[in-house]
Amino acid sequence: MARHVLEALGKTRVVVEDGKVVEVGEPIVRYCPLFAKHRGINEITPEVVRDNIEFRIKDFGMCTAHRRMRMRDFLSYGVSELLGMALSKKMLDCAVLVCEGAGTVVVDDPELVQGIGGRVSGILETDPIPEVLDAIGREKVLDPLTARIDQYEGVQLARELGYIRVGVSVATARDAERIRHELGSSALIFAVHTTLVSEEEARSFFDHCDIITACASRNVRAEASKREVMKVGNKVPIYAVTEAGKALLRTRLEQIGATDRSEGREDPPAPLV
Repeated sequence: MARHVLEALGKTRVVVEDGKVVEVGEPIVRYCPLFAKHRGINEITPEVVRDNIEFRIKDFGMCTAHRRMRMRDFLSYGVSELLGMALSKKMLDCAVLVCEGAGTVVVDDPELVQGIGGRVSGILETDPIPEVLDAIGREKVLDPLTARIDQYEGVQLARELGYIRVGVSVATARDAERIRHELGSSALIFAVHTTLVSEEEARSFFDHCDIITACASRNVRAEASKREVMKVGNKVPIYAVTEAGKALLRTRLEQIGATDRSEGREDPPAPLV
């Protein structure tokens, strides 16, 4: 039995077993402007979460052997879109991501980056799915036997595979600190799934990451207001902290032809936590 534990919209804990949603928790966040815009969801409830996850399973095979692995851009400034662009423009050699059915993986194909991360929520635990492992390439999966998740060790695998400039998504400040210490400026570090991080974790993210997603985090937004950051987006902002991060965001703005990086009124998730 393949079991996958996700943090879905609203930071809701969801368990999927053998392609079926078997558990849905209570949403912590009740409104997400991105889901309101793209899916018409104005209030996140357990029923809405279940329906959305079941839609993803049916639509592109999330958490199943029928997983569609390559996709085109979905958001203007999503982390997967930024990483995919960085690969396509040779700004990075590879990306270290988390994929359901594989765990931590090393990817150098922009469309595969988008397919893995573009429409999938935070993955807490996952079991191997042979078809997913084969689509990625088992040699680029940190642990094909268990599909474990360890972004720090994923970066080590990327270096063993010969990649120099590595982009990596991290959900903990500890991973960001260790990777920065290990790789220095050759790593481009993206903080993701930041909802509920503490003040100390938010500070650490801004000390060690290049790009930080605001998610529904009150502390990330507060820390960003104290820093000289570049901000894009008015719904769920993305912050660039370093010169490398700012260069990446400027390149993205040029690519999509945006003239105002934070146009329109603020429309944050609710509540911020």
